[in-house]
Amino acid sequence: MQTRNKILDDFSQLMTNAMGVAQGAKDEADTALKSLVDRWLADRDFVTRDEFEAVRLMAQKAREENIALSARLDALEAAAKPTKKPTKS
Repeated sequence: MQTRNKILDDFSQLMTNAMGVAQGAKDEADTALKSLVDRWLADRDFVTRDEFEAVRLMAQKAREENIALSARLDALEAAAKPTKKPTKS
């Protein structure tokens, strides 16, 4: 028959309860910290990744249109330049 020591049983129960309390406190601290960071980021007016990608695509499209219009303008200017006719002497 195994004898049980009441002091060790109580100490074991106390440690088990303390670990449960510590885990609960950790979870609560994690939640509070996440909430604080979320509020801080919201106050900074950072853009979301989706908003950033949308603006990046708009800028890329505008850049491509600018290049195409520049090439078209160069072609029109080249066509409008008068060619020099040889002069008779």
